[in-house]
Amino acid sequence: MRKRKKTIRLMLTALAVILAVLVFVFGIPLSRIAGVYDVRPVGSMIKYGLDLTGVVYVVLQADESVTEVSEDTLEKAITIIRSRIDSLGVNEPEISIQGSNKIRVSIPSIEDEAAAVALIGQTAKLQFVDPDGNVILTGEHVQSSTYDNYTESTGVQTPAVKLVFDDEGAALFSEATARLIGQIIYIMLDDEVISSPKVNTQITEGTAYITGIGDKDTAMTLATLIRAGALPVDFTVVQAQSVGATLGQNSLQKALLGGIIGFGLIILFMLVFYRIPGLAADLALCIYVVIFLYIISLMKVTLTLTGIAGIVLSIGMAVDANVIIFERIKEELRLGKSPITSVNSGFSIAFRTVLDANVTTIIAALALFFFGSGTIRGFALTLMIGVAVSMFTAVVITKRLILAIVDIFGGSSLNFGKKEAA
Repeated sequence: MRKRKKTIRLMLTALAVILAVLVFVFGIPLSRIAGVYDVRPVGSMIKYGLDLTGVVYVVLQADESVTEVSEDTLEKAITIIRSRIDSLGVNEPEISIQGSNKIRVSIPSIEDEAAAVALIGQTAKLQFVDPDGNVILTGEHVQSSTYDNYTESTGVQTPAVKLVFDDEGAALFSEATARLIGQIIYIMLDDEVISSPKVNTQITEGTAYITGIGDKDTAMTLATLIRAGALPVDFTVVQAQSVGATLGQNSLQKALLGGIIGFGLIILFMLVFYRIPGLAADLALCIYVVIFLYIISLMKVTLTLTGIAGIVLSIGMAVDANVIIFERIKEELRLGKSPITSVNSGFSIAFRTVLDANVTTIIAALALFFFGSGTIRGFALTLMIGVAVSMFTAVVITKRLILAIVDIFGGSSLNFGKKEAA
């Protein structure tokens, strides 16, 4: 009866591992079943790098003939560009200074590439000009800029940008509208007239509407440009390159296919060469994959192609540890020790070798992480996480599974597929 209970417990453990893997891959749509939150597949929780999601690379060069360009100027421009890109709903663009007068922008997962390039590169110098060409006020006096619907005298609503001026701007605008009744105020963006409303009455509330600018998307883009502010220096797009999301998805699919094939071959290898202990190692390896990918999703690690390479490499290293341990168990069995003693001794003695090998790998990964850059750091980070998790699954979980198997089925379960000494 006791043996039967242990067998059922072991089978339930294996079933739980299999279910965890299935949930991990496919998720559970609980909202359709019980009206609660879905359990999302881990693939949808992981952040993917620019090489997998598609990206627009833009290099902007500052015009030094008009304004002196310093590092502070470029940093201010980066802040404004980041604010503009955030309005597109893009996650974590990469923006950095390149050389002494350039800014490099990488925008992931963007659909309208041309609009994105135009948005980040536009100077956005807003001016209100009277009929004589005198500047009434500039975008520096704009406190807020939002998309709104403007109701015309006919009752028709049109897309517009609502501007709210600061105190100084409100006073300037009030004075200008008082003296220009019946005349036109030109609203100019980067020296181009975008709206030319006629002044019908003095405006004292410090609010103005820009109308006649096209559709809703155009109005929202203009509101974003004004809200983010003008760039401190004129920029020219000197390089624009895009990697389509389709190419990135193809790369991801090929990388995942390669990882699945490699994982399957490792599973098969362990079963063929180590029989039942190999099965225990395979179950531990499945647990390793689930734990590892959930960790990188919770840590919000950005997964790149090189990061996937780190994952596949760490899977191989997880099996490496089991191979070393199993060979040591076989040596203990040859010495005539009992199965339980052989398993405990094998794990205990082999642990030192496994620990040394993993520590040296982590040291190398740390060097890559701190002295490398970009995707190299991503590779190093996934490798370090993988090594740490593999130590736990290979040493702790595999040991527990093998001890449970030996306890239920006896020493015969340690038939590694080769002749062993009694």
